[in-house]
Amino acid sequence: MKKQLHLLLVAVMFYTRIPVSSWISYTEQAQKESSVYFPFIGWITAGFSILVFFVSHLVYSESISLIITLILGILLTGAIHEDGFADVCDGFGGGWTKEKILEIMKDSRVGVYGVIGLIGLFTLKYTLVDQLIDTFKASNLYVHLFFIFILAHTLSRFTALTLMYTHSYARNTPDSKIESIARPLSAKQVLFASVWVIIPFILYIYQSTNLYIMLLPIPILLIKIGIGRYYQKWIGGYTGDCLGALQQVTEIAIYLFFAGIPWKSF
Repeated sequence: MKKQLHLLLVAVMFYTRIPVSSWISYTEQAQKESSVYFPFIGWITAGFSILVFFVSHLVYSESISLIITLILGILLTGAIHEDGFADVCDGFGGGWTKEKILEIMKDSRVGVYGVIGLIGLFTLKYTLVDQLIDTFKASNLYVHLFFIFILAHTLSRFTALTLMYTHSYARNTPDSKIESIARPLSAKQVLFASVWVIIPFILYIYQSTNLYIMLLPIPILLIKIGIGRYYQKWIGGYTGDCLGALQQVTEIAIYLFFAGIPWKSF
């Protein structure tokens, strides 16, 4: 139990900007093993987002509260996934060989493709969540937002985690910030990580009685397979930026899913 708590805190330290006690010792092995708690980080970010929206909504309109929520959510994670998404947009948008794509993604500067991608990303997030708020504001708004945020933040991270199980690390150099965790995961580790997604998934189906929710894994699986094959074709695997991009795309897809399924009859 003590070891698992240590790994959880290492994950918090790596994937968020939340201060962690100085007694937490960091090793590459601990960082690698802590990846099973990547989906659990989604509970933290989603819970934080719901809290921020609730407090903001006491004073401001839904639109302003949502903007505040999205901005503070980015600050909580240090924009680690958004940064990866922008790098992938630049790399795959401007590179035509594996070497060039990896070189561009390693560049800390954001290019035109990255800027356009981020604008589209944030526009979609705001628009979709705003539509969900409008759908549920007459009935159990915070209950629905809680479960949708939890699923969006946990399932998107779990999807990125599964890419580490099914694909190989693309870079041959040991200078990446995630190189230490870029090792094949075991089936046991993936199964353990899935618990953080399965629990809210089942609870939301039970709470909402909307059986359409059961279809959610299908589009997410298709997205993971499609993006995974795309990465494999161009760079022979994944990088940390690729994981971040997959997380962001999957999160958007989850909002799209919930915004598109019928709710009025439930």
